[in-house]
Amino acid sequence: MLRPTRETLCIRALIGLLAAGVILVLGACASGPPPAPTKAVAVPAQQHALVYPDVTTVSNIGYGTADGQPLLLDVCLPSDAAETSRPALIGVHGGSWRSGDKADQSWMGICRWLASEGYVTVSVNYRLAPTHTFPSQIVDVRQAVRWLRDPDQVSRYHVDPARIGAIGGSAGGNLVALLGTEGSGALDAGTRVAAVVDLSGPVDLTADGAATSGFEQTQLSYLGCADYSNCPAAPEASPTYQVDASDPPFFIAHSTHEFIPLAQATQFVAALRAHGVATTFVTTPGTKHATAMLNDALRAQITEFFRSTLG
Repeated sequence: MLRPTRETLCIRALIGLLAAGVILVLGACASGPPPAPTKAVAVPAQQHALVYPDVTTVSNIGYGTADGQPLLLDVCLPSDAAETSRPALIGVHGGSWRSGDKADQSWMGICRWLASEGYVTVSVNYRLAPTHTFPSQIVDVRQAVRWLRDPDQVSRYHVDPARIGAIGGSAGGNLVALLGTEGSGALDAGTRVAAVVDLSGPVDLTADGAATSGFEQTQLSYLGCADYSNCPAAPEASPTYQVDASDPPFFIAHSTHEFIPLAQATQFVAALRAHGVATTFVTTPGTKHATAMLNDALRAQITEFFRSTLG
């Protein structure tokens, strides 16, 4: 019996692979040296994870203390931030008020993206529930605004203290919306901000907000309440009930079928517009939540909103 040749073995192997629905390039069956491996190209899972080589990031800067522990933030600087006074943005991560971090891939990507658009951007950490309940989180976010507006930071990072905005998603969307609606008066002093982008923020934390049952328990834990029958913190933590005519322009984005009911965003927009607050409202089809909604079109709309409100 003749021994099969190398070519015969290769043909048999190829027939077997094709029968199984597999197509391979058989380098061993070809003459000459094997082909060079194809260089892998990393494709980010979401566009806000892109790297911006001209942006400088300074990590873990203390912006205050709480309960004896430092409060930390990261600063993302435009390439020419040292040359001119710039508007600034506060970025607030999500995580149901009980998890998440300023350096999560999505939020660090957002920090660097907005810095690449010319904004001195800070991504902040804040105290988390259930160890720390409301209002600890918004107290910390307010402190970050004070820190950014302090003359030392204004000088160090070339920030225009009259042009500070905020962006947040999910629980962070709730916090920046609350930051925008709290208080009254001029938007260029204290803890006031001049523009707010809210991505899927729960803006009605009362029983009327009709969040899903699982998330209701998360909200109650954050609010420090056993139930809604005796929870005075619920309306206080709900931006919908804090609106007045002095509030800054808002950009609100929400998916049509996500777990935070679209009705919350719709009612919040109605309250803002009823008080004469300039409000852009964008809905996206589907179930994507907060930063997961970001695509080229939404990012361009957010950039245009900040340009029109902060310059």
